[in-house]
Amino acid sequence: MMRKRIALFTIVALMTAALAFAGGSSESTTGASGRPVLRVAMECGYAPYNWTQTTDANGAVQISGSSDYAYGYDVMMAKYIAEQLGYDLEIVKLDWDSLVPAVQSGTVDCVIAGQSITSERLQMVDFTDPYYYASIICLVDKDSPYADAQGVSDLAGATCTSQMNTIWYDVCLPQIPDANILPAQDSAPAMLVALNSGRVDLVCTDMPTGQAALAAYPDMVLLDFSGSDDDFVVSEEEINIGISVAKGNTELRDAINGVLATLTVDDYTRMMNEAISVQPLAQ
Repeated sequence: MMRKRIALFTIVALMTAALAFAGGSSESTTGASGRPVLRVAMECGYAPYNWTQTTDANGAVQISGSSDYAYGYDVMMAKYIAEQLGYDLEIVKLDWDSLVPAVQSGTVDCVIAGQSITSERLQMVDFTDPYYYASIICLVDKDSPYADAQGVSDLAGATCTSQMNTIWYDVCLPQIPDANILPAQDSAPAMLVALNSGRVDLVCTDMPTGQAALAAYPDMVLLDFSGSDDDFVVSEEEINIGISVAKGNTELRDAINGVLATLTVDDYTRMMNEAISVQPLAQ
C-alpha cells in the first residue's frame, strides 16, 4: 500500500512538473501527434550508451534528419522519460564536443549521452540526478605486460590514451606513474582502435564501455581496480552519469528527476545489461 501511495504521489508530481515544463518557450515545439517534443542529443556512436543502426530493431528511434536509427541505454532512458512526461521524442546526433554547446544554445533540450557530472561541466550546464553509476576501468591487450596489473601503480610507464574531454583522460590517466599520455581521441570507438592497433598499451574508460568493447575485441582484457587500495581516485560526482540541461532550466531538470525517482539501481543495471546484449558489437 505504501508503494502504491508513493507511486501515486510521484505521478501527480510528474504531471505538475510536465505542465510547468510545457510552458517554457524553447521546449514548446509540437510533433505530428500534437504533443510537445523533447529534443535529446547524443553521439549515437558510444555503445552501449548509444549507437547508430539501420533499422528500428529493439525499439530504436529514428535520428532527426537521417534515415538511420539510434538505440542503446541512453535511448532507452530517453524513451522512458518522454513517455512518462507525455512528450514525443526527437533524437539529435551530435559530436561529443558539440553536446554541451547545443544545450547552452537551446538547439536541444537535454543531453543523455553518458556524461559524467564533472565540476567543469557544472559551470556550463545543470545536471539531473544520476541515471547510471559507472566505475572506472582500463583495457589492455591480453598479451600486454600490463594484463596482470592489480592496481594503478602496476600500470607505471604505460603509453595510454582515452576519449577527449572525459574524466578518464583528464583525471585518471595522469594518476598512472610516469605515464606516456598520447593525445586524446575524438570518440570512444577511436580510443578502442588505438588500443587494438597497438598504438597504446592501455585505454581508460568506464565499465559499460569496457564490457561492450570486449564483445568486439575478444583479445582485450578488462582491468577493474575498484575496491582495492590502488584504484583511480575520483569523486562520486565524476563517476556518476547525469542528464544535462541548460543552466536555470529547473522545470525540465525537476521533471526528469521526478521520472528518475521511479527507477532503482537495479532498474539501471537491468537496462544497461539489455543494451550491452543487443549492441551491434555483440552481434
